[in-house]
Amino acid sequence: MRKHLLCSFIALIACMSFSACSSTALTNRSQLMLLNSQEEIALGEQSAKQVLQQSKVSNNQKQAQMIQRVGQRIADVAERPDFVWEFYLLEDEQVNAFCLPGGKVFVYTGLMPLVASDDELAVVLSHEIAHTILRHGAERMSMQTLQQIGGGLLGVIIGSAAPGYSNLFNQAYSIGSNVGVMLPFSRSHELEADKAGILLMQKAGYNPKAAISFWQKMSKNGEKNPSDFLSTHPNDSKRIAEIEKLLAQQEQKK
Repeated sequence: MRKHLLCSFIALIACMSFSACSSTALTNRSQLMLLNSQEEIALGEQSAKQVLQQSKVSNNQKQAQMIQRVGQRIADVAERPDFVWEFYLLEDEQVNAFCLPGGKVFVYTGLMPLVASDDELAVVLSHEIAHTILRHGAERMSMQTLQQIGGGLLGVIIGSAAPGYSNLFNQAYSIGSNVGVMLPFSRSHELEADKAGILLMQKAGYNPKAAISFWQKMSKNGEKNPSDFLSTHPNDSKRIAEIEKLLAQQEQKK
């Protein structure tokens, strides 16, 4: 019985992994994808409606026009003709922004005081748009689905072998997989979106060096980052170092 379940688990994981492989735009990295693009866009559109129902759109026309101007310029080089791009400024003190599959981009008013130019706003918008065209959200959902399937089947296997350890295993699997897999996976997404965002900025005609000044300001904004191991985001110093390394490599190729 245990052998049969283990073989089923291995076969299922292998089948899903093999049949659901794709490559990212811009960075050409292999990724696991259990969600097709149409399904992803439909989920994004649904989420966008919920965001607009639950949030207040800012009436600051100057900032809203800036977001529209810069965002559309980046969207024009993102090569997603299936997206209907829309840009919103939301009244919220959070220093944040996000883009949903389908092209709905949201920026919180709390972020705008840190944006000194179109170039610095392009850093933010290109990063968030990069997350979407790299399909990071769908990839994370795919990984979580695989994680849940693996946890359930392995739990049965361990439980049949040593029932007294089932609860301990379930706890360990949750902690081990989340810290060991899902969080580092999210940090790698952030750094990949930084890299792809720089490429989008350049294609749109913005100065990529603005990424350094922007993230330096974010670092000084007073928000303390958790340790790099437990954070879903890389710390600011690591992020800045990676951007500087990328720009230096580009200079050497000229």
